[in-house]
Amino acid sequence: MIAKIGKGENLYGAISYNQKKIDSENGQVLLLNRIPETLDNTYLTSYLHQCFEPYLSANIKTEKPVRHISLNPDPADRVSDGQFVKMAQEYMERMGYGNQPYVVFKHTDIERTHIHIVTVCVGLDGMKLPDSYDHPRSMAICRDLEQTYNLIPATEKQRTGNEQVFRPVDYRAGDVKSQIASVVRHLPKYYGYASLGAYNALLSLFNITAEEVKGELHGQPKNGLVYFALNEQGEKASNPFKASLFGKQAGLDELQNQFAQAKEKMKADPVRAVLKSAIEVAMHTATDEADFKKQLMEQGINTVVRRNDEGRIYGMTFIDHESRTVWNGSALGKNLSANVFNNWWNEQAVGQRRETEKTTAQKQPPTAGNSHAVEKEEAHALFNFLNKEQPTDDLWIDGLGGLLPEAQGEDYEEQEFANRMKKKKKHRKRGRQQ
Repeated sequence: MIAKIGKGENLYGAISYNQKKIDSENGQVLLLNRIPETLDNTYLTSYLHQCFEPYLSANIKTEKPVRHISLNPDPADRVSDGQFVKMAQEYMERMGYGNQPYVVFKHTDIERTHIHIVTVCVGLDGMKLPDSYDHPRSMAICRDLEQTYNLIPATEKQRTGNEQVFRPVDYRAGDVKSQIASVVRHLPKYYGYASLGAYNALLSLFNITAEEVKGELHGQPKNGLVYFALNEQGEKASNPFKASLFGKQAGLDELQNQFAQAKEKMKADPVRAVLKSAIEVAMHTATDEADFKKQLMEQGINTVVRRNDEGRIYGMTFIDHESRTVWNGSALGKNLSANVFNNWWNEQAVGQRRETEKTTAQKQPPTAGNSHAVEKEEAHALFNFLNKEQPTDDLWIDGLGGLLPEAQGEDYEEQEFANRMKKKKKHRKRGRQQ
């Protein structure tokens, strides 16, 4: 069973998302905890929102008091409504929400029947409930529930003792080849991606990009890849490095084989529906692009947005670090395509800019031309170990599972020097013959 915990401030959006499932006859309310039942057992968004209002009004300083949790058994599991209720109650009790108001919704719009739970993380005293290490705790509870209810275990890649933490490339630190090698030589062992765009989205978290090059060799068309290190702005910051320097698995031919295999495997991957649901919830509850990204990051999902020079979004990629899969938005659903997000965020930006102009016109002039200015995408919080300046929390790392090993004992600078010397010797021999 897979659990996703969304954190936000838009309670109305969280409830209305589930209400739409009910309205389309793809959902129902299974359980109300500390919320009065109605005479006709119908629960409008406005009514449920009103039941949570005393907790939201009492909130002192919690920025994101809303919790939107999904529990997703395997599609092959047959779970009754009664079992869903018991699982939800045990999960919420062990997570510390047993005395909170919450609503359990069942969704049947996809093959994987699952439940969504909406609650708040502040008490009537306005204080936030403790939620430290909620991700690893949630995973542990899911493993126990799998055993209790004889559910199919969610597949997890276990960390082995000889695996080491690897880091994003720092173009200023030198030995860039070895840094790139430590990522691209091992990444295919851990992540699945079905296109070069998805591969590059993942590489971007490690300050790397791959670029296809085309040419001819002995009159025959020849395609290949070169790799670059990136700076903080996502710009190329190194000379190109041929894929052949990093082994066969880093080359275009092998990657295309990996793309084909991953594409076929991901078609039937149950994670797809879970990820799609988490993204849709964030779309309903996020206030803007930054909030949308943050909500997903808290669930182990990176969002990589690709924009052209005019600021238009032409690519949306989602990286789920729990399942270690990389998805293009359009592959998850038409409603998650680049065009949808471009229109949505552009409309939001315009509306927010107009509102800002109204409220700040007397104080300071509005800043022009920044509607597309978005902070550089950072790795998920679980990937804090990628940041050299930040301390590592073992519990967070363990929550991710296995990490990638560093490339050890390989001196690419020395290898390149040896190759140059061989070329010089060949040139000298030719000169003597002349």
